[in-house]
Amino acid sequence: MGSLLGFKPEQIKAGLLVPVIGNTYAGAAIIGLTAILDVAKAGDRILMVSFGSGAGSDAFALQTTDALLERRDLAPKTTDYIARRTEIDYGMYVRMRGKLAMK
Repeated sequence: MGSLLGFKPEQIKAGLLVPVIGNTYAGAAIIGLTAILDVAKAGDRILMVSFGSGAGSDAFALQTTDALLERRDLAPKTTDYIARRTEIDYGMYVRMRGKLAMK
């Protein structure tokens, strides 16, 4: 995928979380960005692009600064949040969302 645009797989791996946590739709780009910021170095350039099913698209070009390193460990990393999640199957999701009436 990234090779068509000239990116190496290791450049997109940290931010491509859909295979790990599923499609979070509108949140996917931002969650990917948080994962990238967890491993980025000062001076790194980041391209964040999203494309929605409604044909809407956004692109942001960012460059990190030394402030990233000063602030990075003030909150849990994205991988920490992912590691402590509780996976549920579709049946549980339906029950939790009240989509299925239980008798």
